[in-house]
Amino acid sequence: MTAVDPAANGGPAPLPPPAAAGETVLEVTELVKEFPIRGGLLQRQIATVSAVANVSFSVKKGETLGVVGESGCGKSTTGRLIMKLIPATSGSVKFRGEEVLTRKGRDLRALRQRIQIVFQDPYASLNPRMTVQAIVSEPMVIHGTYKTSGGADRVKYLLDTVGLKAEHANRYPHEFSGGQRQRIGIARALSLDPELLVLDEPVSALDVSIQAGVVNLLEDLQDELGLAYVFIAHDLSVVRHTADNVAVMYLGKIVEIGPAEQLYSKPGHPYTQALLSAVPVPDPRAERARRRIVLTGDVPSPIDPPSGCRFRTRCPKAQDICATEEPALIDRGQDHPVACHFAEVVDVM
Repeated sequence: MTAVDPAANGGPAPLPPPAAAGETVLEVTELVKEFPIRGGLLQRQIATVSAVANVSFSVKKGETLGVVGESGCGKSTTGRLIMKLIPATSGSVKFRGEEVLTRKGRDLRALRQRIQIVFQDPYASLNPRMTVQAIVSEPMVIHGTYKTSGGADRVKYLLDTVGLKAEHANRYPHEFSGGQRQRIGIARALSLDPELLVLDEPVSALDVSIQAGVVNLLEDLQDELGLAYVFIAHDLSVVRHTADNVAVMYLGKIVEIGPAEQLYSKPGHPYTQALLSAVPVPDPRAERARRRIVLTGDVPSPIDPPSGCRFRTRCPKAQDICATEEPALIDRGQDHPVACHFAEVVDVM
């Protein structure tokens, strides 16, 4: 009997089997997102916000890529582009070799079974009118897997997996703390057995005492399920012990990327060095002896970013070439790519 391709009958394109160890799960190439600004009586486009500019990176099965930077640097926009929650201006996002940005309708919905997101604010990302049972099971209902995956028993298993109790299924979001709500969001993201999770600042809205518990949960889930993470954060200390690789973004561009151990021990870009110098050290004597790098000026507007190097207006090393020539993201002796004409290792930890 000849096999029938479901896509030929209007169904979604078939998904590839689960990734093997070491296989590239996500590959982002020259991703660009520009938001038009409209004004006037006819609402014509009068300017453009450059939110993400030629961003490229890859993530393998079981790995974590930490994406860090100040607020407004394009981190969360990049995460939403990966899932095509917003359309990209140009570039490529490939999941297991399948282009995400060109998928539509049922094909895109099928692909999202393998890519899920955990949002930043656990107070806003959960519907207050739905019980935990309905929230966690909603993805399964939408994708038609609720009955085949065990339904209510599946929800209880997921709640237990994230550290909650089965009786919590009948409660509403307002009955939980912020950390518990984020665990509910994680359970919802796991309901379809994804291979990749986009974690959009999953602990930034939580108390410091709660953050470690959620980060430890994410690490345990990764070890158990072989998940790949894109971990978005504005604090380098949050991803220091969880990320395998770290990408530092500034004003829509990646200015430094590499293995976490190398980036923390040998930061080459002045912006990365400034971020690391702001991370507190638990030893009071070491903290007093550190050289703090304080950036001057404000972050430029993404509507009219500086020419050449986007960081030059705040960089203590800036010279004439920085205004005329954009530095390439290449290895300049730090054993990982750095986008700076005058990159050099500075001990800031």
